[in-house]
Amino acid sequence: MYFMPAAPKAPVAIVTGAAHGIGLAIAHRLLREGWRIGAVDLPGAGLKRGYARHGRHSALIEGDVSAEETAGRAVRAVLDRFGRLDGLVSNAGIMVRKQLRQLTLAEWRKVLDTNLTAAFLFARAAEKPLRKSRGAIVAIASTRALMSEPNTESYSASKGGLVALTHALAVSLAPDVRVNCISPGWIVVRREEEHKLRRKDHLQHPAGRVGRPEDIAEMAAFLLDRDRAGFVTGANFVVDGGMTRKMIYQE
Repeated sequence: MYFMPAAPKAPVAIVTGAAHGIGLAIAHRLLREGWRIGAVDLPGAGLKRGYARHGRHSALIEGDVSAEETAGRAVRAVLDRFGRLDGLVSNAGIMVRKQLRQLTLAEWRKVLDTNLTAAFLFARAAEKPLRKSRGAIVAIASTRALMSEPNTESYSASKGGLVALTHALAVSLAPDVRVNCISPGWIVVRREEEHKLRRKDHLQHPAGRVGRPEDIAEMAAFLLDRDRAGFVTGANFVVDGGMTRKMIYQE
């Protein structure tokens, strides 16, 4: 796979939850376009493995995104390393699936802190350099912001909050920083799990297949690009193979 070498003034993006899945796919998509990346994930999540080939063009920041100091440290790290910041992708997220009566307050807070509060913390920490570069923010929400399965209260609430935070930030940071949101549907984040998918899993999607991390990465790369998406801000893009537009009735 070809990766464009980064020029000295190449743009720089921070991507959270960047060790695997959608975050890794977004970071690699940007690297192919010549971006430099500040990759953020938990200690032991596998950041070094994911960026072994990109040492010159990546800064690896280990930390819990729900901790306030992590955001400031990540922004300082990329500014010290690359001298600028042009994009922020708030992708890190977790899910706790439990019946409502079993969901603890600590679990609720952990999901909200990781999925929603972290996006606020990183946006706040990155505001000044993003205004300077007239950069962009992309939040990764979920179609569960719009529809639900049972026992997903904390996750759905956090993703709905991200959609609302997106348009709030878009107005507050205007006109310097564009802010948009992507709501993925069913995405198979691990290649080894693709073989477990059934034919009917694919065919229930109007697009004819289950999604891949690269589908979300393509949209994120578009939204971060000022030339291609300079008139796009405050929007939520549903990338779900058409599932939320499909009426489903049980016979």
